[in-house]
Amino acid sequence: MFRPLSLFIGLRYTRAKRRNRFISFISLVSMLGIAVGVTALIAVISVMNGFDHELRDRILGMVAETTISGVDGPVRDWPHAVRVADALPHVLAAAPYVEHGAYVQGQRAQGAIIRGVVPAYETRVTSIGQHMVQGSLSSLTPGSWNIVLERNLALSLGVTMGDHVVVFVPNFTASPIGAIPRLRSFTVSGLFEAGNADFANRAEINMQDAEKLYQQSGPTGIRLKLDHPFLAYQVGRELVQKLGGLYAVSTWMDTQSNFFKAIAMEKKVMFIILSLIVAVAAFNLVSTLVMLVTDKQADIAILRTMGATPRTVMGVFVVQGMISGLIGIALGVLGGVLLSINLPAIVDGIQSLFHVQFLSPDVYYISNLPSRLEWRDVGWIALLAFVFSMLATLYPAWRASRTQPAEALRYE
Repeated sequence: MFRPLSLFIGLRYTRAKRRNRFISFISLVSMLGIAVGVTALIAVISVMNGFDHELRDRILGMVAETTISGVDGPVRDWPHAVRVADALPHVLAAAPYVEHGAYVQGQRAQGAIIRGVVPAYETRVTSIGQHMVQGSLSSLTPGSWNIVLERNLALSLGVTMGDHVVVFVPNFTASPIGAIPRLRSFTVSGLFEAGNADFANRAEINMQDAEKLYQQSGPTGIRLKLDHPFLAYQVGRELVQKLGGLYAVSTWMDTQSNFFKAIAMEKKVMFIILSLIVAVAAFNLVSTLVMLVTDKQADIAILRTMGATPRTVMGVFVVQGMISGLIGIALGVLGGVLLSINLPAIVDGIQSLFHVQFLSPDVYYISNLPSRLEWRDVGWIALLAFVFSMLATLYPAWRASRTQPAEALRYE
């Protein structure tokens, strides 16, 4: 009638009131420990997912997912290259650009990367327009000789909106006094925030102005926007086959892969470290079940004399330990999901209440605490906690199955 027997008895033991309240307390502590460990692991992994997503958006918004460049100079017949790229299924937009190094002089001087762009095309392939602090890219009209600076570069130069900077390029012109570098005065018409220190020395000007400044005919390269950044390698391989040997193709995976690999490795390490918290909480079940086995010696002996096999007895305590573990896992998953979803609002509330700023915008590029819940991670964390809980039940259950009825009932 009661099949399987070990499941029936294990469930009954779980619902029954225990005579030893200390065992009940230890069991409650074990469940709460698992719940807290699972909650912490889900919350931390969600925060790391949030930072990874935020950094990926900011960095991929500033760099080209795929770039077409010339082999020995400017891109030849770049309209043809754009047409070929636009014909590929995963390419959303293409934008030509001119990019070279320069020396920029404001109140102070500093080296910078000058990029000549066509604003109407540039906003389609990058998110720089969304990161404008002042001004806009539309001010970069041909012949205006306007310049848009990265905010940190502007601070280093000591300039702001409306100021003038002088750009020196390494193209020398012969003169009666010798070779002198080419230079041109620009008006600062905008400031943007790159969101990454690697792009803190960038400046944008109009592409036609850049071609005149560098005495160059044609763009340095063509930036492509894809519908999914992880298809960059596939798109690049197709471009190489279609364009031929006059063009070179590179992807963001070639230039930024180490950064994202470091983030992925950090996430794995944090997962392993925080999993130890769950493991410690799960193995608290060992002490609970060992004391429970000792408390139930007489019951175990009676079951054995009535014909219960050691495997059935072992199953009883495995079921009881797993129920405690599953309750803790369920509470932990619920708490972790709720905490991850509401964590940004909770942090903002704490900052407002205590008038503190955990991530100051003057120091950090990401001034809020991002959280991104991924159900795949929740599933793996719940499965890991389940495995730990199951392993924790094996020794006490095996010990219960080894109980000898005669010895257990000797003093009953």
